[in-house]
Amino acid sequence: MLESRGTEILGERECLRLLATAPVGRVVFTDRALPAVAPVNFVLHKGKVVFRTDPCGQLAAGVRNAVVAFQVDEFDACAHSGWSVTVIGYARVVREDAELSSLGLCASVGGPHGRFVVIVPEILTGRRIPERWVREEVG
Repeated sequence: MLESRGTEILGERECLRLLATAPVGRVVFTDRALPAVAPVNFVLHKGKVVFRTDPCGQLAAGVRNAVVAFQVDEFDACAHSGWSVTVIGYARVVREDAELSSLGLCASVGGPHGRFVVIVPEILTGRRIPERWVREEVG
C-alpha cells in the first residue's frame, strides 16, 4: 500500500522479514522520566525481539516491565532509498533461559550481561522509501 507521498506501508510479514535481517536496533525507553535511546545487538526469536543487557544498568532498569519502542532501518545514501520498521510492545527482563542462551546472542558492549530482554510486539509498523520517490521530490 502506498501513502500519498509515495512511501510504501509495509505489512506485518514484510516488517518481520526485514526485522530479522538487521543485526543492530535501537531501543527507545524511559530514563528518569525522559526518553532515551540505546543501540543493541538483537535477534528475532519466535516473533519476539531479544537482546542482552547488564542487569544493573540503565537500560535494564528502563525496560523492565515497560512499554518500549524498538526500531531498525536500512538506508542507501547513494540510491536515496531504504526502509524502517518499528515495534512497540512490552519488555520483560529474563534472568536465564536455556532456549535464549542457545541463540548465541552477545551484548553490544562489554561487562556483565547476564540478562535477556524480550520485547513482545503489540504494534508493528514499517515503511519503505523507493528510490524514485526521493529523486522526484529533490529534482
